[in-house]
Amino acid sequence: MDNPQRPLSTQTLRLTLLATVLASSLAYITGSVVNVALPSLQSSFDAGAADVQWVITAYLLPLGALALLGGALGDHFGRRRIFIIGLMVFIVANLAAALAPSLTALLIARGFQGFAAALVSPNSLAIIAASFPGTARGKAVGTWAAAGAIGGAIAPVLGGWLVDIGSWRWALLIVLPPALAALAIAWKAVPESQADNEDAAPLDWIGAGLGTLALTAFVWALIALPTNGFADPIVLSVLAIGIVSTVGFILVERSKGAAAMMPLTMFATASFTGLSLMTYLLYAALAGFMVLLPYILIDAFQFKAVEAGAALLPFPLVMASLSRSMGALAGRLGARRLLILGPLLVAIGFAGMGMIPVEDFNYWRDVLPPLMFVALGMTVTVAPLTTAVMDSVGTEFVGVASGVNSAIARIAGLFATALIGLVLIKAAAGPEALIDRFHTAAFIGAALAVASSLSAALLCRPRVTDDAGSG
Repeated sequence: MDNPQRPLSTQTLRLTLLATVLASSLAYITGSVVNVALPSLQSSFDAGAADVQWVITAYLLPLGALALLGGALGDHFGRRRIFIIGLMVFIVANLAAALAPSLTALLIARGFQGFAAALVSPNSLAIIAASFPGTARGKAVGTWAAAGAIGGAIAPVLGGWLVDIGSWRWALLIVLPPALAALAIAWKAVPESQADNEDAAPLDWIGAGLGTLALTAFVWALIALPTNGFADPIVLSVLAIGIVSTVGFILVERSKGAAAMMPLTMFATASFTGLSLMTYLLYAALAGFMVLLPYILIDAFQFKAVEAGAALLPFPLVMASLSRSMGALAGRLGARRLLILGPLLVAIGFAGMGMIPVEDFNYWRDVLPPLMFVALGMTVTVAPLTTAVMDSVGTEFVGVASGVNSAIARIAGLFATALIGLVLIKAAAGPEALIDRFHTAAFIGAALAVASSLSAALLCRPRVTDDAGSG
């Protein structure tokens, strides 16, 4: 239970929602706007494929590793306080990234952006949950989710336009106005809240440290793999560090029991394990696709950055327009059926992307139809996945399970991004070689999506209540 508070005025609630919506949109915008700026950024720093990957992973790594800890910090020290600190760090880091004189400086700034997002994202939703009562909470969460989708849709187009007329630096600066507005409103209007001691998420510093070290080691090794080779002693040594850190993380989480950042008892149920595996496979496929497609359009087919951003627009538009109806459909058909169907539709889309021609390319014929399959498949999947995750564990782990599943999705994207160098390394060899590697990546994505569907089919089972069982 949150600490009790007096009912908030309508104006305070509106300003609280505005601040959290603006801030939470930053994570979507900061991630998606960079995708269309990668070729420009690569040219600006004369960077290689591995360098381009680090521009993305430097942001995703702290976001994926520390989001659970960021939520726990808000529970213990005040969500408004951590939310505002995160916004301040984000604003400074974003300025540093836009003005970075070197690639190293940019990567450091991107890391601080990811750290800031790990503070802002979980606490923005927690602030809504603590501030809005009853049915108003559901409407506020819906607005929060829709705004993120809209921000993710607009950012690549606006960012691409700024890249075309200016540079990638201007594309990074577009997040400053909403960040500054969110900070000003939060400072003035957002109420403070924190969880009671018994309900606060644990501050698992050791687990967070080992998890971050493991992720960093694995990501570095995967990025270095295309150029160094698997037999390279440094790559093997870093992989060993990742494995040891992972074992240490598991042992620490096991010893902490329910007080762990990621309680391992949740994985004792086949359904939660299956949903976690399904999430990992599907979001790994999706993340690689969302980075590679705009890169291919710009580098191989000479799209302008704004055109590449617009080419992705149908994806978030379909999700934003159909997501609410998917929740009702899941109620009628059952979440499991949709969790099997959705990834299969995504697989069809990826397979279609694997047949993009080198010659006589046409976006409307070669990209849009498979893109619509991917969008429809993700739309079918997302809403029932959230519900199924919360239903797969006991009531004491509902909040943690949702956070863990979100972290798994981010970590999947992190590992997928670390492997795209296997495609980007062929950019110097010309469009044909680059597209050939993209075809391979697309079919691998299709296989991952099919495996995701199989995970849902074989492991996920609806919880049977006592009432249901006696009927």
